[in-house]
Amino acid sequence: MNKNEIIREIAYKQGVSIEVTKEIVEQFIELIGDKMAQREKIQIAGFGTFEARFVNERNSRNPQTGEKLTIPGHFSPKFKPGKALKEKIEQQ
Repeated sequence: MNKNEIIREIAYKQGVSIEVTKEIVEQFIELIGDKMAQREKIQIAGFGTFEARFVNERNSRNPQTGEKLTIPGHFSPKFKPGKALKEKIEQQ
């Protein structure tokens, strides 16, 4: 399922226009991205937690040339599913 399919399904279930639903979904996605960029944790009860976690610097190598590389530390987006979501998935 992609973003457009999600928008259409929510619009249908809520009985609102696709345009209104699209704006709400896009604002929701933008808000999560903005808060993660500010290093804030977003917790949605029954669904899960979004956060930006720091990944330490590590050594690697280029598989084509064998050249050693150092990958600098950086923040990476992470999602941890909540208990209710895990239980719902396990029931299927």
